[in-house]
Amino acid sequence: PPPRIMFRQVVTVALCAVAADAFSSPAFMGGKVQLRQATVSSGPSMKIELPPLPYSYTALEPLISKTTLEIHHDKHHAKYVNVANQMIEGTEMEGDDVETIMTKAHTANNAGLFNNAAQSWNHAFYWDCMKAGGGGEPTGALAEQITKDFGTFDDFKKQFDVAGNTAFGSGWAWLSWDGAKLVVDKTIGAGNPMTDGKKPILTMDVWEHAYYVDYKNMRATYVTNFIDKLVNWDFVSANFAKAKDAPAAKEGGFGTFLKGLIGK
Repeated sequence: PPPRIMFRQVVTVALCAVAADAFSSPAFMGGKVQLRQATVSSGPSMKIELPPLPYSYTALEPLISKTTLEIHHDKHHAKYVNVANQMIEGTEMEGDDVETIMTKAHTANNAGLFNNAAQSWNHAFYWDCMKAGGGGEPTGALAEQITKDFGTFDDFKKQFDVAGNTAFGSGWAWLSWDGAKLVVDKTIGAGNPMTDGKKPILTMDVWEHAYYVDYKNMRATYVTNFIDKLVNWDFVSANFAKAKDAPAAKEGGFGTFLKGLIGK
């Protein structure tokens, strides 16, 4: 698009980032916290870390632009990490990992902390769900399970497409293992299927900041490109194998399901 239009798109997404940050911050939720800037982690320097992208900022172009990844990862994801770490500072959760923090926040109905910790986890997982030259169809055990549980791969794609396009406002689409079969879900805001005892193996971010610079209001096009051209099926297949092999959790045992997922 012409430079002036592109400039307006970038400014629009940046303003959305400011608004989202304001509503997720401790100050908005009644806290008095002086935030510090999160930086990409190269080691265990933070309780919740901001991992680097698993590819370059230009690797997913033209499907997802460098501008989108810079705003999405360096601003949005970083802010969730920043806020969560500030919220646990000086508490008994200060030494906990993100999974434990999510569990405790969910159990305590601490929505502010859960939202920021969960969004930290969700985003880290999302980056790994994509790769340059991705998409196509899975193979092996995952392909067989998809056929068993959905009928065909196209039937799965239709369900995942619907989940991504009907998550009202901001949310996520998920493919998860429920202990017996694969299921497609959608969550709103920072929601994660693990709070219902499921094990996510794939996610797609459908918050506007994930696609608006590149697709404007055409979420459906982003969803189609994600499924057809971006999904890292190697990562998803590895998650599926771990999910099936993991011991069953006790009912309501949210924390048990968080353990053992790749890179988390």
